[in-house]
Amino acid sequence: MQNRFFVTGTCTEVGKTVVSRALLQSLIKQGKRAIGYKPIAIASHHTDEGVRNHDALILQTSSSVAVPYDDINPVIIEDHAALTYSEHPLDYARLSAGLHKLQSQSDCVVVEGIGGWRFLLNGMRPISEWVIEEKIPVILVVGIQLGCINHAMLTAEAIAHDGLTIAGWVANRINPGLAYYAETIDALKQNISAPLLGELPYLARPEERDLSGFIQLDLIGQ
Repeated sequence: MQNRFFVTGTCTEVGKTVVSRALLQSLIKQGKRAIGYKPIAIASHHTDEGVRNHDALILQTSSSVAVPYDDINPVIIEDHAALTYSEHPLDYARLSAGLHKLQSQSDCVVVEGIGGWRFLLNGMRPISEWVIEEKIPVILVVGIQLGCINHAMLTAEAIAHDGLTIAGWVANRINPGLAYYAETIDALKQNISAPLLGELPYLARPEERDLSGFIQLDLIGQ
């Protein structure tokens, strides 16, 4: 199995953090030392320990290796515009250094992306450029909602076009009232050339649950 994965989504708010937690918990159940990595985070809040991001904190508590928060989340910004239109270039080497540091302390690092695959960083460079540089296998999170088939197919095509491997995809049922759920999953299976690693049901407070039972790690890369 690979020692790192990049978790991206069909768009924002589709459950990348929840799926990252599920992956970490599944790896840990297999006896792996696993760490979550949120290299860039938005919408943070102030605490007694400093500025923190909610998603990054979930990754930190879901990891089996204790590392400082700043190692989990080295870059914090106030909002998307502050990053995209900043005059100060984001140092990609800083993201890579953080990733390599966590890899040296673990068996596997689960890297949670920001937004979708083409989320723009400063200089109008998408986050995907960094993933391509690092050649990280991708796990695609599909939030099951109206339009998700189109978004999933386009994202999968973009990842393949960029020359990266889609190690698998995860369905996250973010809309419990959506009709034709089974048919949607079937359509996605037929149109994404990667294994379905699991289906997360709609759950209250999933960030507090054991989600490992919803992920099949043995299917990765098949």
